[in-house]
Amino acid sequence: MTEPHPLTQLLQRLTQRVRAFDRRRPLVWDLLVTAFFMAAALVDATGGWRNIAPNTEVPGWLIFLMSVGLSLPVLWRRRHPMAVLAVMVATGLVNSWTGAMLQASLIQMLVLFSIAMRLPLKTLGWAGLMMVAPLVIGTVRYPEDSWDQQIIPNVWAYALVALLGIAVRSRQDYTEALVERAHRLEVERDQQAQLAAAAERTRIAREMHDIIGHNLSVITGLADGGSYAAAKSPERASQALEAIGTTSRQALAELRRLLDVLRDDAPAAAELSPQPALTDLNQLIDGVRAAGLPVRSTVHGRPDSVPAGRQLTVYRVVQEALTNTLKHGGPDATATVDVAYGDDGVTVEVTDTGVGGPQSSPPSAKGRGLTGMHERTTMYDGTLEAGPRPHPPGGWRVHLHLPKDNETP
Repeated sequence: MTEPHPLTQLLQRLTQRVRAFDRRRPLVWDLLVTAFFMAAALVDATGGWRNIAPNTEVPGWLIFLMSVGLSLPVLWRRRHPMAVLAVMVATGLVNSWTGAMLQASLIQMLVLFSIAMRLPLKTLGWAGLMMVAPLVIGTVRYPEDSWDQQIIPNVWAYALVALLGIAVRSRQDYTEALVERAHRLEVERDQQAQLAAAAERTRIAREMHDIIGHNLSVITGLADGGSYAAAKSPERASQALEAIGTTSRQALAELRRLLDVLRDDAPAAAELSPQPALTDLNQLIDGVRAAGLPVRSTVHGRPDSVPAGRQLTVYRVVQEALTNTLKHGGPDATATVDVAYGDDGVTVEVTDTGVGGPQSSPPSAKGRGLTGMHERTTMYDGTLEAGPRPHPPGGWRVHLHLPKDNETP
């Protein structure tokens, strides 16, 4: 991209400074502009007007009043442009009628520029007609050349000023639209970032719940069984302690893998630690059995064609269902896990015979567990049903179906 010419850069800087000063102190700027044009008009009123005036016998006091009437209203041109133009046109009519033809009448074009920048085009048209009236009066009363030579050049000047005002207005509107669009895009970007952060927090909370909730439930079951067996069978108590240690180490490993995702300085650590898959279901079920919950499992088909994301969802749903049975099923509960891999996807059903206790609420009815299962299922357009089974046999049932991934070859 080529650099602008130094003169262009200088003009841009000066224009920006003038606009900035105008925004900060509009009244001061208006006073300065008005004072400049009043000074120019009064200097012309001292005698220079007679060089081009058709009638040089106009009284001095009237020349002074017309000079003030054509310059002082500039002070209010931005707040009341049409009223200011009306005063100036009225003064211009007197100027044309008397034949003074003061050059201060050209100040009307500054007001015309303000109207073109701020008011509708219809109003701009009426303003142009108002300004033509003094030209017609002067041409009729003091004809010097043909009417087109006296009127047309001034009309062209008015048209050019109006077009300049429209161009500046269009440029400002375009700039404001770009600024508004940039602001809107910035807001949308911040909203997207907030949504992404919220989604990531939800994902991490769901993973933390699945990992900690399940492993703590297993550890609790092992600890309860170990304390019960300690008095009668020290060997069984020792096995329970070993299982607690193994489960704790597995939980810590999963937590480290999850927390590594949040570290910017070690992204490879998360990639090297795989997520649980369907091949890990047997290990999961064995851990639950070791915690004291009898689990019967059946598997139909092979999980080879199930993508990794769907495998993790199946694993977490089974994990959550068994964890809920451990926590709420009661001491005599049993569980069944049925997994079927078919042409239409994978189907999982986890049932138990638990009865719960008076202090227990329905499994994950209002917590993160059931919500997390639904969120994982929705990600893959699956269906999830979770609720109590009718009596008999009673207990709880979780049914999951994930359709086949059509994009998978």
